[in-house]
Amino acid sequence: MLWWRRADGDLVKDGTDLRRVMPYVMRRRSESTVYFDQRIDVRNAERFVRAFNEAHPETRASLFHVVLWASRQGFVEHSGLNRFVAGGRLYQRKGIWISYSAKQRMQKGAPLLVMKREFEPAESFLAMVTAMRTQLSTAKFGGERSTVDSELGIILKLPGFARRLVFAAYRGLESLGAFPRAFIENDPLYASLFLTDLGSLGLDPAYHHLYEYGTISIFGALGRARTELVGDPNSGRMERKRIAAMRWSFDERVEDGLYAGYGLKYMHRLVEDPVRGGIAEGDDATLALLGAAEVDVDLAAAGDADVADAVSADDRP
Repeated sequence: MLWWRRADGDLVKDGTDLRRVMPYVMRRRSESTVYFDQRIDVRNAERFVRAFNEAHPETRASLFHVVLWASRQGFVEHSGLNRFVAGGRLYQRKGIWISYSAKQRMQKGAPLLVMKREFEPAESFLAMVTAMRTQLSTAKFGGERSTVDSELGIILKLPGFARRLVFAAYRGLESLGAFPRAFIENDPLYASLFLTDLGSLGLDPAYHHLYEYGTISIFGALGRARTELVGDPNSGRMERKRIAAMRWSFDERVEDGLYAGYGLKYMHRLVEDPVRGGIAEGDDATLALLGAAEVDVDLAAAGDADVADAVSADDRP
């Protein structure tokens, strides 16, 4: 096996000289991190989630699932974001792998579950949510320890100096791409993206660090959605919107900030209008409910227009 080959990625050979030398100038993710902040209007996303949950009460989704779906689509359209640096070299990741966290129980002190799965580009939203719920249920109630937990259990039985030797050996083997696919696929810190839903805990998002361990190049945190009055930049009129903040940490050695900005803007558009982005494609039950809701909205808007016309008429001299 050649020393630059890896089980989870292909060596990028067409990068610019600047991109190729950056891992030697900035050797760690912690010194290569760029931060992005987004404010997303989630009214359409929440409308879709309500319709989806009514159509599929056994497979309930949330805004977080919409963000996961949009992130997957972002990697499909901007594959340059699905890269990572290892051993001073840049790799294109094989597959779209996203890790995410969930509380085992919604109470203080409950353990945190970290899960990872491959998100196939052609997978429907319904299939994605169903698979994630099954994975979460197995993690919560399956009773089996994960491979990572088992490995950590062995390492933590060692004295401190032996642990340091183990992780020193890990760093050397990782730089050579020596770990097999089975090791990488079971470790949640070998992924395209790590997403966390702080909004489900009623919290605003935080800027999260990137891990030196593993190969994650992007970390995203979703905050709680809240109703805000937002001014229209063209008319100056105030409009009531549902705004959720997203905060991203990105390894700029992977791609430049402009490319990353385009990718995040694409994801932003999908979350703001997921139905137009294709999230409900093939889901006739959800589309039917959304169509009925749009009719109700149109009728309400027409009623408001009639009232406004009547008020205007009364004001005429």
